Amino acid sequence: MSFSQERLYQVLLAPQISEKATYVAEKNEQVIFKVASDATKPEIKAAVELLFKVEVDSVQVANVKGKVKRFGRTTGRRKGWKKAFVCLKAGQEINFVEGGAA
Repeated sequence: MSFSQERLYQVLLAPQISEKATYVAEKNEQVIFKVASDATKPEIKAAVELLFKVEVDSVQVANVKGKVKRFGRTTGRRKGWKKAFVCLKAGQEINFVEGGAA
């Protein structure tokens, strides 16, 4: 399958960096991304391979429901979003920490 490069640049929104994400990254060689809500698994795989020059083994996707929040007496809801667990092939890694000087 071939996807347009413009589309692939819009698929990945941000890396998900949290305690759980770090634990998953070390244990399963996975990286977690926030992705566009209409993104498909093949698109996510192609986007990660294009942007980070790594080989992707598999992709799992989860829809995260937005939290219900109160504003005074009215209730509102945050937007839902999609999370992608990208499993890299053995020996591959993406390092987000290198960017800034500590």
